[in-house]
Amino acid sequence: MQVRSLAVFCGSKSGNNPLFSSETLALGKMMAAHGISLIYGGGNKGLMGDIANAVMEGGGNVIGIIPEILLEWEQHHQGITDLRVVSDMHIRKKMMYELCDAAIVLPGGNGTLDELFEMLTWNTLKIHNKKIILLNCANYYDHLVAHINTMQDQGFLYEDWQERLIVCSTAAEAINVLS
Repeated sequence: MQVRSLAVFCGSKSGNNPLFSSETLALGKMMAAHGISLIYGGGNKGLMGDIANAVMEGGGNVIGIIPEILLEWEQHHQGITDLRVVSDMHIRKKMMYELCDAAIVLPGGNGTLDELFEMLTWNTLKIHNKKIILLNCANYYDHLVAHINTMQDQGFLYEDWQERLIVCSTAAEAINVLS
């Protein structure tokens, strides 16, 4: 299946390592170059702003989905192709999943992990079968990957988690996985 739209889950902050922003910008440029539309949280700050700006600068299509409660907090992006305001976080995530062909998870905080694990859970329950890529730039997710291995080793997962979640180190590697 050709990926035409990609949900990108990431922080509304940039984090402390400049590599997070540089990989995010690289991903956005590659998405635009490959004609892959961005589906994301609609913010204009942090990595969220970086990915949207990079796709837009490359001439790509960007759909932002933001709940009413976050309009001011995440400073919704006013320069994207399409901004959709929804009533709550659950509708936001559901709409993002419905509009995407695959997902990439960049560094982020609690919300990013919520989105990752909800999408993984839906995938495991066969609600969808979309590729999910964890972009582990600068080893940001090493401890999370180790914990997921522990969940597997201790018998809490129904299948090998690596069948559901692909771990990549760079944006280029992630785009190659989608091809």
